[in-house]
Amino acid sequence: MKSFFFARSSTAEPPISRPVQTLNFALVFLFITLVFYFSFNQLNYHWDWSSIYKYRQKFLQGWLTTVLISIIALGLSAFIGLFFALTRRTRFLPLRYFSMVYVEAVRGTPLLVQILIVFYVVAPAFHVGDRYLVGVLILSFFSGAYISEVIRAGLESVGKSQIESAKAVGLTRAQTYRYVIFPQALRQTLPPLAGQFVSLIKDSSLLSIIGLNEFTQNAREVNSYTFSSLEGYIPLAVGYLILTLPISLWTRDLEHRVKFET
Repeated sequence: MKSFFFARSSTAEPPISRPVQTLNFALVFLFITLVFYFSFNQLNYHWDWSSIYKYRQKFLQGWLTTVLISIIALGLSAFIGLFFALTRRTRFLPLRYFSMVYVEAVRGTPLLVQILIVFYVVAPAFHVGDRYLVGVLILSFFSGAYISEVIRAGLESVGKSQIESAKAVGLTRAQTYRYVIFPQALRQTLPPLAGQFVSLIKDSSLLSIIGLNEFTQNAREVNSYTFSSLEGYIPLAVGYLILTLPISLWTRDLEHRVKFET
């Protein structure tokens, strides 16, 4: 019985088998299901899914818009984060201090305030009127600040002896980063990067305040049409889970691939 519910205590023991994993996941899923089933039953709520089903196309359009925004913002924020992580280590002081100010300013202020200031103040000053473009840029620069710190922490986790060894064998600075620093930093940064990417997707819901017809905005509109709050927001939660869960699973698999003994 112990082998079914307890993980191995040492590396000498065999790993957890697939049936044991399935059993424990099933028990956890059953427990969570029972908790929510009991909680919703206490509401004495009359469910009306027919009113929501009429607007299924609106939900789908909002979800696809969120997918597109998230994909573009994920790629752009990763590039921004990498750029500012590297500039924090540059010898050119103005660029280094600019990176520090950017990171601290973005991390120290709410995303909601940043959206309002950039959309209503900064974007009009530069004659940028496309709300989708502005929304993607806001989301990318916001998440990029956090990704920058994650990457910087990963880079600084590589010991100086590794860098000195790379210099000793004649590697250039670029080669040192490519073959020595980045591979070791990658495995350190994957877990927090996965969390940040998931947060980015959920943070996209705040773009609804500037009128983007993304998932959350469309769900709110359907709720205002039908007055079915729970029926409108449960699909919203499921839709975001469908987006975020694959990222967590993919990065977890990637962790195992890049993992090596030290």
